[in-house]
Amino acid sequence: MSALTPLRHAPFRYLLLGRTSSMLGNSVAPMALAFAVLDLTGSVRDLGFVVAARSLTNVVFILFGGVLADRLPRRLVMIGSNTLAALTQGVVAILLFTHTATFGLLMALAALNGLVAAFSFPAMSAIAGQVVPDEIRQQSNALIRLSVNVVGIGGAAVGGLLVAAFGSGWSIAIDAASFALAGVFFAFIRVPSVRAASTGERASTLHELRVGWREFVARPWLWAVVAGFCVLNMMLSAGLSVLGPSVADEHFGRTAWGLVVAAELAGLALGGLIALRLKVRRFLLVGVIAMAPVAPVLLGLGLTPYAPLLIGLNLLAGIGIEIFGVSWETSMQRHVPADLLARVYSWDMLGSIVAVPIGQAVAGPVAAAIGTPAALVGAGVLSLVAVLGMALVPAVRNLDNTPAPAAEPLVEAASV
Repeated sequence: MSALTPLRHAPFRYLLLGRTSSMLGNSVAPMALAFAVLDLTGSVRDLGFVVAARSLTNVVFILFGGVLADRLPRRLVMIGSNTLAALTQGVVAILLFTHTATFGLLMALAALNGLVAAFSFPAMSAIAGQVVPDEIRQQSNALIRLSVNVVGIGGAAVGGLLVAAFGSGWSIAIDAASFALAGVFFAFIRVPSVRAASTGERASTLHELRVGWREFVARPWLWAVVAGFCVLNMMLSAGLSVLGPSVADEHFGRTAWGLVVAAELAGLALGGLIALRLKVRRFLLVGVIAMAPVAPVLLGLGLTPYAPLLIGLNLLAGIGIEIFGVSWETSMQRHVPADLLARVYSWDMLGSIVAVPIGQAVAGPVAAAIGTPAALVGAGVLSLVAVLGMALVPAVRNLDNTPAPAAEPLVEAASV
C-alpha cells in the first residue's frame, strides 16, 4: 500500500486542500497578533488577556460545536465557520492597516474568532474519519498533517519577516484570505451521512452532550491523555504564546523568533514523514512518549534563550508532536463510532484546552512575581510530569491500533 493511496479519494483531496489553505494563514497570524498587541500596549499582561479571550470562547462553545457537527452535514459547518473566521480576521487586518486598533477591539475580535473555531474544529476532525477507508486512516491523517505543516514552515518564517518589515496587518490579512479559500474547498467535499446511525429522533442538546460524555469517560485511554494534555497545553500556551515573544524581544529579535516557530513546523513535517511509515501496535503509547521533547524547549527558553539552541530543540519537539498527533487522530477515528465522533472530539478538545486561557492569563503576572526564567522552568518541569503521567496509564500503554479488516469500498455519496 502506497503512502499516497488516500489521494485516490476525492473527499480526502478537498479536505487536504482546505486544511492546508487555512494553515497558510494560521501559521503567521498568532505571531502577528502577539507583536501587534505588544506594539500597541507594550504589556505582556495585555497580550495574555487577548490570547486568553480567544481560548476562553473556544472552551465555552466547543461542546456545542461537537453537537452541531453530529447533527448537521459537517462540510456545511466547516464552510460557515471558515467564512465567519475570514470576516473576523479581515476586520482585524483593517484595524491594523488603519491604525485604529485598540486593546479592547483586538480582545473582542479574538474572542469572536475563538467562538467560530469552536464550531469548525470538531467538524474538521470528525469528517477526517469519513473521507477514506479504515485501513488507510493512519496514512490519510499523516498526509493531512504533513501538508499543513510543510505550508506552515514557510508561513511562519515569512510571517516573522512580514511582521518585522511591514507590521502585523499583512499577516492577518493573509490569514483572512486563507480561511475564505478553505471554505471554497470544503464546499466540494462529499461523504456518506453518519446521522442514520443515530436514533433518528431529534434529542435535546443536553442529551446529546451526555451521550458524548458517556462515550468519552468509557475509554480510560482517552480521558487519561486528555487530562495530561490539559496540563501540557496550559504550560505550552503560557510559555510559548505569551512569554516567548517577550523573551524574543529582549534577547534575539522577532525575525529569529519566527525561525524558532518555523523550526517546530519543520519538525512537524519530519514527524509526518515518520508517521506515514510507522507500523506499531501500540501507536498511542509511542505518540505519548514522543511528546517528551517539548519540555526542553520551555527549559531552554527560560535558562538559555539562545536562538540556535531553541531552533534545534523546537525541531525535535515538532517531530514528537506530529507523531503524537497522527497516533491520536488515528486512535480516535478507529475506536469511536463515526456518528458520535464529533461530540467525543469536542469533549477531547474541551479537556485539552480548558486550562489554556488560565495559563495565558496568569503567565504575565506569574512571570512578574517570580521572574520569566523561573516561570518557564516551572512550565517545563510540569510538562515533563504530564507526559510521564500519560505513559504510565495501562489503557494508554495497551491500546491496540491494528486496522480493522477491509470493508466494502467507500461510497462517496453527497452529504445531505
